[in-house]
Amino acid sequence: MIKVNDVYEYLKSIAPLEMATENDNVGFLVGTGGTGVSKVLICLDITDAVISEALEVGAELIVAHHPVFFSLKTVTDTDITGKRIVRMLSGGISAICMHTNLDAARGGVNDALAITVGIADKNREAEFLSDSEKLASGEVVSLGRVGHLKKACAMSDYLETLKKALNVNGIRYYDSGRSVHKVAISSGAGGGEWDNAVKSGCDTFITADIKYHMFLEAKELGINIIDGGHFSTENVIVDVLAEKIEKTFPALKTIVSTALDQTIDFY
Repeated sequence: MIKVNDVYEYLKSIAPLEMATENDNVGFLVGTGGTGVSKVLICLDITDAVISEALEVGAELIVAHHPVFFSLKTVTDTDITGKRIVRMLSGGISAICMHTNLDAARGGVNDALAITVGIADKNREAEFLSDSEKLASGEVVSLGRVGHLKKACAMSDYLETLKKALNVNGIRYYDSGRSVHKVAISSGAGGGEWDNAVKSGCDTFITADIKYHMFLEAKELGINIIDGGHFSTENVIVDVLAEKIEKTFPALKTIVSTALDQTIDFY
């Protein structure tokens, strides 16, 4: 039987833990490595609703993007994070979380986002937004991508296309008046890649959780900037992960979570 550790070893092979940022918490975070697995639930976040879903469908393993915890001193049922961990352990559920390492890895979150926003497809990869950091193996660690749309378009047209592609319920943006053609991206809260995006010579930068000062800088620099939402710019990886795991472990039933959706609404 396939075990939790088998899935973990595979996930490490496609998103090496060394690619994670310094203060991130990634890897096999909850459970027992020797536990047999017949069903895997894939999601962006491990919430109470997701744990309930795993229990309902009989999944022994949850594979998530965001870590179920970053730092802990105790695990009890007296706080929200502790309650989640206790529920998982009591229900025989393990958790593997691949976060910034999966953002950086080829075939990970940013490459899935690149396809979604139109700067890559099955026949062409987007370029790394920065190639200054590398593993000992020579693999590039980059939290962003850059590429060209097949055809330049007006910002208003692109926003309409992007909203549908991301399935997002609202977009924050600054329109510089330039056409959208060379696009830089960084999934999730990727504001740290802003300088690299500017250096890339892009006319448009897409990320999430954009701060006010970045909108001001974008206006001064004449660059389009788009906040596509944290959930929507990262949730693109869930189906991709499910497909990868299913292809590698045909005996496993891989289930994409339906318990989690966009939390932020726009009035």
